[in-house]
Amino acid sequence: EESALGIVRVERQRNKLTSLGLGGCSIGPTGAAGIAEYVSGSGVLKTLNLDANELDLPKLRGTDPVESLDLSRKSLGPASAIVIASLIAGNAVLTTVDLTCNTICGIDVDGAGEYDASGIVALADALKVNGVLTSLELWDNKIGDEGAAALASALRVNEVLTDL
Repeated sequence: EESALGIVRVERQRNKLTSLGLGGCSIGPTGAAGIAEYVSGSGVLKTLNLDANELDLPKLRGTDPVESLDLSRKSLGPASAIVIASLIAGNAVLTTVDLTCNTICGIDVDGAGEYDASGIVALADALKVNGVLTSLELWDNKIGDEGAAALASALRVNEVLTDL
């Protein structure tokens, strides 16, 4: 994680990478937050891979506007969920995001892995400020009690989400 953050620190000043692959770097919540901050501010970076699949950053940011984004079955973990959350929070176009059958809480569909609520909590926080997203599909992500509580808290203030 520290080596990945070192790359991000250098790239903040350099700002030339269009693609960044950090899969296999065991990025935790703190590292993911640092990467999310960098990605949110970089208009140059187009793709990011923290798990097994690339994230299309312009579509998540809303700079390449799409109303719907299918990120299902991509083995996206908590770090990817934190980055996704940081970008959809300010996206004024995206209305539907499908994250079904991922590992955004660290546990796969078979129950293997270690629970980590940081990704689902970040997504819930994004829902608190996003006024456009009407559908967030999370089926088969093992969100757990902490994730469910975070989503319930978000629903108390989000007035547009109709499908969860």
